[in-house]
Amino acid sequence: MAKIKMKKKSTSTDMTAMCDVAFLLLTFFILTATAKIPEALPVDTPASTVQTKLPDSELAVVIIGKDQGKNKVFFDLKGREVRKRALELMAEKYGLTFSEEDKTKFSLMTDFGVPIQSLKQIIDMKSSDRVKADQPGIPIDSTDNQVKEWILNSRKANNELQNAIGGKKELEIAIKGDAKEEYPVIKKVMDILQDQHVNTFSLITGLRGKDF
Repeated sequence: MAKIKMKKKSTSTDMTAMCDVAFLLLTFFILTATAKIPEALPVDTPASTVQTKLPDSELAVVIIGKDQGKNKVFFDLKGREVRKRALELMAEKYGLTFSEEDKTKFSLMTDFGVPIQSLKQIIDMKSSDRVKADQPGIPIDSTDNQVKEWILNSRKANNELQNAIGGKKELEIAIKGDAKEEYPVIKKVMDILQDQHVNTFSLITGLRGKDF
């Protein structure tokens, strides 16, 4: 008796649907990812095993580092509206004028390190050129302590905006110092905070393993 031959079925799998899902996920991650913005003053922070996430707004960061053998202090302020208002208060303090376009551009910037008198030159630059610019640092001398004024006016700006919305959140202060930075410069910043009765602030560090 003749054997009945069974029709062989193809063992191949249609991967079209899986490829579609993979490309959809890849597109989603690309569109939602946030690119890391280059720092104007790169800092090698000291290592720590403690993890505490800093807020994305209501935060001022004083950055202390060394570039070409010279100590420099940079400043960053999180939040567009508070940046605009802080710039207005600084302009009033030093008798300067910034246009609405300048304020908008400044609100989109990150850290900077120039005297207030030279800030407009940095604002007018493209973001890629700001990183390459040789910014001398914000003055912190006893005769012209602009770091103190930036901290003071940033806190004022934050309080004004909080009062307008009925909030009470104080501006948080963080110090980001290079691991090899000389202590006297960091102490100057701490003294400024103490003079303004800011007794709580954060020190930004890099994460290391617990068994390091």
